[in-house]
Amino acid sequence: MYRFPLLQTGALACAAILCASAYGADPAQCKDVRFADVGWTDIAATTGIASTILGALGYTPTKTIASVPITFAGLKSKQIDVFLGYWSPTMDPIIAPFTKAGSIKVLATPNLTGAKYTLAVPDYVYQGGLKSFQDIVKYADKLQGRIYGIEPGNDGNALIQKMIGANQYGLGKFKLVESSEAGMLVQVNRAIREKQWIVFLGWEPHPMNVQMKIDYLAGGDDVFGPNYGEARVLTAEPPDYAARCPNVAKFVSNLQFTTAIENHLMVPIANNQDPNKAAADWLRSNPQVLDNWLAGVTTLDGKPGLPAVRASLGVH
Repeated sequence: MYRFPLLQTGALACAAILCASAYGADPAQCKDVRFADVGWTDIAATTGIASTILGALGYTPTKTIASVPITFAGLKSKQIDVFLGYWSPTMDPIIAPFTKAGSIKVLATPNLTGAKYTLAVPDYVYQGGLKSFQDIVKYADKLQGRIYGIEPGNDGNALIQKMIGANQYGLGKFKLVESSEAGMLVQVNRAIREKQWIVFLGWEPHPMNVQMKIDYLAGGDDVFGPNYGEARVLTAEPPDYAARCPNVAKFVSNLQFTTAIENHLMVPIANNQDPNKAAADWLRSNPQVLDNWLAGVTTLDGKPGLPAVRASLGVH
């Protein structure tokens, strides 16, 4: 008379085991997920998306602002868990020593394709004749011998400085002006207001592509790569991170963005809105992306991830 309840209890235990295997929770030490952000709006946007979703899954994401070299050193020392902003090929020389030594793992599938990264000018400068890298030296006086970059240590700045140092395109007498993404854009906007000539480091995705009339310069294949510095953006993490925190690693590997998504996301961030707030608002308007991003992903305590995130965002 007691065998049936015992069998029933056993079946329930078995079901619980199967459920646990289907939705495996991460260890408690994985709760804190440490992202790196190199101070670019596109990385703020993608990191904001990832952080918002991970927060809804029960994790505690944090963000460290650091230069590209310090970010890669942080991944090596395991002080950083995830970096969503490895732009290839421009960052290849910086990350190469780490990947060759096996101290950083780069995920095989990019989180963004179709990006570009090269020198740009306002549209009136382009129409005025500065349409290629070869043209820059012709207008040295109008440009005051300057090329505007972003933060020190950045890979794009390094490429510009190498170009100047080698006197490529006759630019040996030019000076690279370093500041930050925000500082560079302030300078570009000022130049546009005053119709001054300026050449600067530009890229897509970024709100600059919709907020300003700019054109990318041709002829820079030897510096930034073909097709206007066409780039893939990849995800980097410590080599053992997937073994230590498989659920977060699964989620991170699922993330796939588009230039359209990022251009849209970056507009409020560029206007000083908190990246997580911008991400949450965008996700509420575009909840369909969660289906693929959360495939096979659970909450920190092992429950199905998709319904938890949708409930947190208030979408159905």
